[in-house]
Amino acid sequence: MDMLKKAREEINEIDEQMAQLFEKRMQAVEIVAQYKKEHNLAILDEKREEEVIKRNIARIHNSKYKQGYQELLEKMMEISRNYQHTLLHDEIREDNL
Repeated sequence: MDMLKKAREEINEIDEQMAQLFEKRMQAVEIVAQYKKEHNLAILDEKREEEVIKRNIARIHNSKYKQGYQELLEKMMEISRNYQHTLLHDEIREDNL
């Protein structure tokens, strides 16, 4: 098997794992959104996001990947916040029906 084909197969396997982890993460986001609703908390917690980024960037051993991983984390948190807005907006709308 040539190197390109092998590398692409590895990427496909990693992408499958990432998809599973993304679903698991979003399920946890649903729980966070519910908690925030029940406790009247803001969706955005800048301090928490900074801590998450700092902690996870430290897990990257190869410094040439750190910037890209930070961007990935920031995008995931943006997606999570947007999903929380959607969840809470839909619940508010359903409550008013």
